[in-house]
Amino acid sequence: MWQWDPAKEHTGPGSPRQRGLVYWTNEKGDEQRLFTAVNGFLFAIDPKTGETIRAFGENGSINLGSGLNTPGVTYQDMLILGGLGGKGALRAFDVRTGKHKWVFHLIPRPGEVGYDTWPEDAYKTATGLMPWCGQALDEKRGIVYAATKTAEPDFYGGERHGSNLFANSIVALNAATGERIWHFQIVHHDLLDKDLPCAPVLLTVNHEGQKIDAVAQGTKHGLLFVFDRVTGKPLWPIEERPVPQSDLIGEQAWPTQPFPTKPPPLMRQSYTEEDASNISQQSHEMTLDRIRAAPNFGPFPAPSLKESIMFPGFDGGMEWGGGAADPDGIYYVNVNEMPWLLQMIETRHADGSELGDGERDYVLYCGVCHGIELKGNAELKFPSLLDVDKRRTRAEIEQMTRQGRGRMPSYDTMPEEKRNAILDYVLSKSVPPKASGEAPTAPKSVAEAKSNKPAYAFGGFRRWLDAQGYPAIKPPWGTLNAVDLNTGEIKWKVPLGEYPDLTEKGIPPTGTENYGGPLATAGGLIFIGATADETFRAFDKQTGKVLWQAELPFGGNASPSTYMVGGRQYVVISAGGGKSGRRRGGMLVAFALPD
Repeated sequence: MWQWDPAKEHTGPGSPRQRGLVYWTNEKGDEQRLFTAVNGFLFAIDPKTGETIRAFGENGSINLGSGLNTPGVTYQDMLILGGLGGKGALRAFDVRTGKHKWVFHLIPRPGEVGYDTWPEDAYKTATGLMPWCGQALDEKRGIVYAATKTAEPDFYGGERHGSNLFANSIVALNAATGERIWHFQIVHHDLLDKDLPCAPVLLTVNHEGQKIDAVAQGTKHGLLFVFDRVTGKPLWPIEERPVPQSDLIGEQAWPTQPFPTKPPPLMRQSYTEEDASNISQQSHEMTLDRIRAAPNFGPFPAPSLKESIMFPGFDGGMEWGGGAADPDGIYYVNVNEMPWLLQMIETRHADGSELGDGERDYVLYCGVCHGIELKGNAELKFPSLLDVDKRRTRAEIEQMTRQGRGRMPSYDTMPEEKRNAILDYVLSKSVPPKASGEAPTAPKSVAEAKSNKPAYAFGGFRRWLDAQGYPAIKPPWGTLNAVDLNTGEIKWKVPLGEYPDLTEKGIPPTGTENYGGPLATAGGLIFIGATADETFRAFDKQTGKVLWQAELPFGGNASPSTYMVGGRQYVVISAGGGKSGRRRGGMLVAFALPD
């Protein structure tokens, strides 16, 4: 019908990446808008013609100052959205003009709730917290629910002592004004990148003889938190339990973390010797040796210079697809059960000399993704920065650091001296000196660790795989779950996905790494792609039995949608691929029952 090309509108560096659309219409239905964000700019488009609506913002767009992973939600005549990186806020804009309507600061200002959970004036420099996974809206009550990410840096909090509200929190706001109604922090002072990975899900349950409108929030460690969506009261008690404490100088890990008493965890909460891989004798011996040398300490290991097994892992249990719910109060969600490796590094050379300002800050802010030696991460598709000056100008790189791009967050509050030092270091094409075998020199005191020169940085995202490339743990590696939120019990759990070469060897379906959520239909089906075997499946929502499946051209790492035209129901999924080492593409694939 029409095509809108963001390349014709976007003039910034890099490819014009989009992350979804949101549609708005007024009550009469005679006004419509489509909204999409392109590298930090929000555009309004006419859905009938595909033309940019020039009356919106400045000639059709507004500069958000940071990128978007999800396009937001609309309420009355407002678009409410979060972002990726930046100063941490939920904002509302007029859908017609782009005028700013309200803001809720996720890093509190003086006098705001939560200000005392940070160091003084942290809002001036702290970053992170953006609700990158999307929001949910109770339109009848006028309440918007947001799930937030981790404060930055993710893995060392020596300069952000405190619980750090509203990081890792579900927050309920008055959608008309942005005023806080209630909140709950699911991870205190996060040191493990446990940002809330998926949007809250609204549903209605029968709880203790009463009908309750609830909101359910999934987590990366496979726990499901359920609240009364009006009051914020948990449906079942939540306990604060002790967790391991960090031995890093200057760090003050929070002593406890919240654990719901119901529902039970949707995945294993620790990796023991009994969880050593059983798909081959070689894998079993390898995983058993490793877990004995680098134990797992449960869902909240304390970051340390000593390597440990991170399980639940950084990309699981629940991921960006989140869950689906039906009117019976049943919540359906897919979960990853893959181990990763956790280790911190010191920001000092092996001879005891400190890293230069630019090198140290590069390790802290950029090394997690682009590698300590600037070589990138091929597995996770983070690009190398070696010789980046041959691909980008300094001005282009600087703009990316301000606005963010794709998975790269915005660092618009970073002091210019620090930004320039990082750019100087990266563009010099220097590589950090290799270790000489001598023991690194640790900071001598808390004062040294807090001297605006953080002593530690995250050693990088590393999946723990066996020699064959499979997750180094006993299956299942991915599951689909049905949770009865009337009772708080798991109704069923089944493996999600399989590896044909293992099936041929007689190994039962193991489940696979999975990204993209489920769809529940009134016909009693659960549709989901998500899996590494690039397959789209329909499950019986009562039993978890696979009823139908079809091969996709690329991985369906998105949540499907359903719609009806002319009395015929369709199910459609975006097959973009690119996860789990799979091919990368871009297709919309629709299915329907025969006429």
